[in-house]
Amino acid sequence: MTEITPMDNLPQPEPSAGKIKKDLAVKVVGIGNGGLKIIEQMLEDGPSQACFVAINSEAQPLAQSVICEQVTLETRPLRGLGSGGDPERGRALAEEHADKLKSLCQDQEAIFIVAGLGGGAGSGMAPVLTRVAKEAGALVLAFVTLPFGCEGSHRQRCAEEALEEIRDWADAVICLPNQKVFGLISENTSVLEAFALTNQLLADCARSLWRLLTHNGLIEIHLSDLCELLKKEHSECAFAVAEAAGATRSREVMDKLLAHPLLDGGALLADCEGVLVSVIGGPDLTMTEIDRIMQEINSRCHGASVIMGAVIDEAFRERLRVTIIAMRKAADERTETDAKPRGGTEELDRQLLNGSPTCRPGSRFVPPPPSLAPEQVQQMLARQGNNRLRGRKVMPKFRQAHLPLEIVSKGRFDKSEPTIHKGEDLDVPTYIRRGVSLN
Repeated sequence: MTEITPMDNLPQPEPSAGKIKKDLAVKVVGIGNGGLKIIEQMLEDGPSQACFVAINSEAQPLAQSVICEQVTLETRPLRGLGSGGDPERGRALAEEHADKLKSLCQDQEAIFIVAGLGGGAGSGMAPVLTRVAKEAGALVLAFVTLPFGCEGSHRQRCAEEALEEIRDWADAVICLPNQKVFGLISENTSVLEAFALTNQLLADCARSLWRLLTHNGLIEIHLSDLCELLKKEHSECAFAVAEAAGATRSREVMDKLLAHPLLDGGALLADCEGVLVSVIGGPDLTMTEIDRIMQEINSRCHGASVIMGAVIDEAFRERLRVTIIAMRKAADERTETDAKPRGGTEELDRQLLNGSPTCRPGSRFVPPPPSLAPEQVQQMLARQGNNRLRGRKVMPKFRQAHLPLEIVSKGRFDKSEPTIHKGEDLDVPTYIRRGVSLN
């Protein structure tokens, strides 16, 4: 009889959480003042082992930063005053120092580009760095923010134009529209707290994905898995981060995610094609909690490719953090897909477009005509002729009487001499001269 060993007596695996992988080179690059604040937020909660680089067009913000590797793109015409909020100036700076940017991306397997779009440095430099990193052969993931609506239409337009350029080169773009943060703040939230919240949200997302790729986890996500998920070049990515603690943390964290405004209350999961789930917990994380979370997500992502990674970290004891990154097609591609009739065949689509009606097929069985004698044929034709005459109403014929047309006087031409030709007066109408009756 087989002896069952109690669970408490089973050998426990040695925890490998917190150990960074030595064979994966990932660099996190923050561009402009917005990107600098976001990567500083990432550095506060660790990962201290990450390679952070800060790029800006002004030297003063970099001098006050704790980021070790700093790159200041300067040029004499700007005299150290930065891009001045002009994306074209930022682009010119990045193009002028393209070799320096290329050296930052050499021998890197993945590049995380973090920027706040709308200004001169973020909107001008981020697209150039994205292109240079992609040409260097790295997997490029961009984490960007869009301005609040109150920041003006000019910043919004500059941000949208930069976002389109970044999408042309990046493998995935995780975008946070700051306007959606209003669903997470109250009326008493200050301006500093609102901007700090946007930086925190994007930093949490980038940190979770960096941790999955670079750390030894309980369920690991390799760089090849991420490349396979992003090979369809999804141009829109939405994300949400939620954290809970206590005995009911798995239920609480899913309630927060499904009500998150960045996921449109969970409705966005139904339209996505790829979903990346990051679960971070302490050594007390149970398999039941992971299973409950994934069942809830899979039930809302029908037909989507879902991959999950889990990391055990001692700092998350009695805590649970879940990050969802949902990838879907661009808005114009979704519009074309929705416009096509569902369930229709190509022949039906062609008929609807051309408007050509389908011909009804003839009967397979056509009975032969009856054999009749010539006398019977004549009788049948005569009977049909009488029936047609009997059913037709006889309309009375109208006859026009003779009109009493007679010239009484020629008026003012009465004393003029008539026009005589071959003995006929041509001033008299022809039908009178020839005696034609009008019937």
